[in-house]
Amino acid sequence: DEVNSFDSDESKQQHHSDSFVFAFFNSLAMIIVTELGDKTFFIAAVMAMKHKRILVYSGAIGALAVMTVLSAVIGFALPNLLPKVYTHYAAVLLFIFFGFKLLQEAYEMHVSPTELNEELAEVEEQFAKSDGKAGSSNGLEAGLASNLPSGISRKQFQVLSQAFTLTFLAEWGDRSQIATIALASSKDPFGVTVGGTFGHAICTGLAVIGGRMLATRISEKQVALAGGSLFLVFAVHSIWAGP
Repeated sequence: DEVNSFDSDESKQQHHSDSFVFAFFNSLAMIIVTELGDKTFFIAAVMAMKHKRILVYSGAIGALAVMTVLSAVIGFALPNLLPKVYTHYAAVLLFIFFGFKLLQEAYEMHVSPTELNEELAEVEEQFAKSDGKAGSSNGLEAGLASNLPSGISRKQFQVLSQAFTLTFLAEWGDRSQIATIALASSKDPFGVTVGGTFGHAICTGLAVIGGRMLATRISEKQVALAGGSLFLVFAVHSIWAGP
């Protein structure tokens, strides 16, 4: 009996380890194909052309890490509020919806190599408008900056807070956030959190290093095709594995 109990405990630990690794790579792949060329990617890219890259990266990845944790917590809590079978097949439906939606977007894309990425153009327009209104927020920022540690200047705080706030707001309700919630409801939430955060770290790093250059080389159609295919693979696997 002791031997059987030991074997059972060992098999449970192995299963938990396997499920963590599987969830990690699922989440990592999903974030990379949905975030490359996304609005949060170009927010980091445009800001990094004007400010210190480490400040922009810290603010953006901080927001994305917080969002990933929140999404995983929501996904983990859903099966405890609703029957597991409901949340499982709801996640399957979301994967199918996003998969076909991305494939449809890819099919409808007719983008020439020299055409400016729509997401990039939208972000640059947003920054142009915010630059014109920068003076109205100086009083608030001065009040917040007065309580900062001596090692952080007011300018550094402005960059950090802008990168964090813009990234967090852009990510809220985004496709990748909803997909993270769906993944965490059906996969190991810790693996989803770590994989998602690691994926965001990679994409944001690429954005601050050479986002503008990558924007002219990344094919939106290919990214959409890869993302749509990946979501459909998630759906098929979830149906096969069962709740």
